Amino acid sequence: MATINIDRLEHKRQLLQSSLDSAKSPVERNRLGQFATPNLLAIEITRYIATMIDDDEINFADPSIGTGSFFSAALAILGKARINSAIGVEVDSEFSSSARNLWGEEGLQVITGDFTEFVEKSSNLTSPNLLLANPPYVRHHHLSRDDKKRLQRLVQRLLGVDVNGLAGLYVYFLLLATYWMADNGYAAWLIPSEFMDVNYGASLKQFLTSQVTLIRIHRFSPDDIQFGDALVSSVVLIFRKTLPPVNHATEFTFGGTLSNPETKERVALNRLRESRKWTVYPNHSQDERSNISDGTGITLANYFRIQRGIATGDNKFFIIEQDEAKRRGFPKNCIRPILPSPRHLKETVIKSDQDGYPLTNPKLCVIDCDLPEQIVEKRYPKLWEYLLSADSLGVKDGYLVSKRNPWYQQEKREPPLFLCTYMGRGTHEKKPFRFIWNQTNAIATNLYLMLYPVKSLQRMLVNHPERAEEVYKLLCLVTGNELRGEGRVYGGGLHKIEPKELGRISALPFVERWPDLQMDVIRQKMLFE
Repeated sequence: MATINIDRLEHKRQLLQSSLDSAKSPVERNRLGQFATPNLLAIEITRYIATMIDDDEINFADPSIGTGSFFSAALAILGKARINSAIGVEVDSEFSSSARNLWGEEGLQVITGDFTEFVEKSSNLTSPNLLLANPPYVRHHHLSRDDKKRLQRLVQRLLGVDVNGLAGLYVYFLLLATYWMADNGYAAWLIPSEFMDVNYGASLKQFLTSQVTLIRIHRFSPDDIQFGDALVSSVVLIFRKTLPPVNHATEFTFGGTLSNPETKERVALNRLRESRKWTVYPNHSQDERSNISDGTGITLANYFRIQRGIATGDNKFFIIEQDEAKRRGFPKNCIRPILPSPRHLKETVIKSDQDGYPLTNPKLCVIDCDLPEQIVEKRYPKLWEYLLSADSLGVKDGYLVSKRNPWYQQEKREPPLFLCTYMGRGTHEKKPFRFIWNQTNAIATNLYLMLYPVKSLQRMLVNHPERAEEVYKLLCLVTGNELRGEGRVYGGGLHKIEPKELGRISALPFVERWPDLQMDVIRQKMLFE
């Protein structure tokens, strides 16, 4: 096929892609995980993997073909004559029809259907020796419980891999497509980088270091979003379907492009298997994620109980200004002080007024009442009048609100002495998260992590409350590298950190300052031993 014809078809594909994308709302596309591979990136990935393939005949496959971006790249780089067979699977009938009309005459067989169901019936089709894929980025909460169970059972039966229920659909696609592949075949996957850090990526990482030969992982800079409409940090994963050789090492690259990365490092497979987080590779100053503890020894989790703040189910309804609550006549026993969102919190040492409210602007409170509806209606008619408006606003239709009894009662939380913001941005000396010393009776929303001193640290602060200031200062000494290293990063450089991740940060400065704090940890270790 002449190059000019490939260019013409690729141009037509891009127009079709744009038209199909615009026909769906961003929310719907996010739910379906439909984010097309840019043509230049598909070309670069295909060109790289083509240098490894010795086979004269290529059996191409893409389990989520879309409009055929990767098949277009395969035609451009490998040439039509070299492609013996080509199969694309696509669950969206509009996309599969488009791909079929575009590429059918060039040898692409398009199957309309769910790849995870198709893979069991694929034994009569040629197993691919080249698999190029950008699987649907469907988050776990968009998968039904039945679908999760079906996928988990299928992967366990076919590959013996136990997948965590929090894993996204792309994990199942990668595993099942590898099962379908021919032995010694090559695969390149464009997937979210989150599996490299999170606990639910453990099964995939184990698979990649034991069942295939992991050749290279290229991680794009978080500031370089590969999909203009999806805030996701991406990696290109390249492996061969064969057991890894002895002393194998995987190449990790970061930043720039696949062909011209900013930095690289080869990591021995044995070392990789022991690594809890893979985003620490390659080790370089620009990545800012290398200076982290190994999660053992004395950590913040030894001295703090760390919890997410409350999820109200509808902040606009349940959280109001204190003055507004007074004007409406809400009873004090049915509202609680609550911190404003981090973007409105200018100070990190929060002082209290005489009522326990933060000296912030605005002063906020959250409706929180455990009394039954009939009692609220009788005792507090003004509050009841406000609660009645929830029906017309659709507040009670929300998942969290619908599961509560009574529906206006919040999660139980005590005012935390310390907090840490849950998400943020920051490079170099600027930290992505802020520690806060809360001297008020306020709780916080799930935009914060709440830190409650426990055990020996709690006892120390009860006996010496003046030491809270020094505890706060020690928390503030946690470096940006540690925070970035334990958290995870998303497209656009947005960092998030979960309670367990914050808990893994070293607390060695605490025991260096107060050696007695170490006794609880020693006793606990002796108990387990």
